Amino acid sequence: MTRLEYTLKTDTLFKMLFVQHPDLLENLVSTLLSIPPESIGQFVITNPEIPPDSKGEKFCRLDINMVVEGQRVALEVQVENEGDYPDRILYYWARGFSASLGEGGDYKDLPRTVIISILDFIQFAESPDFHSEFRPLEVKRHEPLSDKMSLHFFELKKLPADKLDAGNKLLLWLSLFKANTKEEIAQIKALKEPIMEQAINAFEKIMVTPEFQELERLRSRARHNETSALRYAREKGREEGREKGREEGMGEGMLAVARNALSQGLSIEVIQSITGLDMETIKSMTN
Repeated sequence: MTRLEYTLKTDTLFKMLFVQHPDLLENLVSTLLSIPPESIGQFVITNPEIPPDSKGEKFCRLDINMVVEGQRVALEVQVENEGDYPDRILYYWARGFSASLGEGGDYKDLPRTVIISILDFIQFAESPDFHSEFRPLEVKRHEPLSDKMSLHFFELKKLPADKLDAGNKLLLWLSLFKANTKEEIAQIKALKEPIMEQAINAFEKIMVTPEFQELERLRSRARHNETSALRYAREKGREEGREKGREEGMGEGMLAVARNALSQGLSIEVIQSITGLDMETIKSMTN
């Protein structure tokens, strides 16, 4: 088996592919949300740019935000299980939902906000299903509170093995995201499903472009810098925390980690994930 140097889970390639080929993104989203493609009249990518790490901006994950028939839809791809993904997605949803309300706006005009997560790890170990959707429901009657929240999770590691079918576009799209080898790509392409052939051809062309190679080099450097900054912040925090004593030092150490992480330019969200401190505490350190 020949491993791919880059896969559709590579954030830069993922973003470039679907921004340059919005017809493919529209097909993917309609498939993931079970919406007939022909029923989509409005489809707009609201964040087509890729953050320029070469200009000194800190590393951040790439996602795609869209407006689909008046709904706000975000597509996330997560490779590593960092232990806080559901909390992070709830935060992203809340931020996106609340940001939709303009000054003087009416709450009833808030749009339905959907987050689609494609995960390369097991999130819901007790369920064999590779697709889970969460909405706010009453716990006994299962009566929906609102249709304005929808969180979709697609777990790639739960996909059925050796069940590729040209007629099952959901499995084909997810299998394309899951593919790590040239042989797996070839297996999908051999089915001659037009949209998959188009996606694979676009995928292969983007990988060899100078633009992608340069962006991936810059983002790889940014990831390395972020990892180094995190390591430095943790080490400095531990050193400062030890000076406060074992018990007291646990809390003081995390504060020290946060201070050092801020000085390294890490985002508040990343700092919260590694320290467990609340957002207000971290924000207060920036004043």
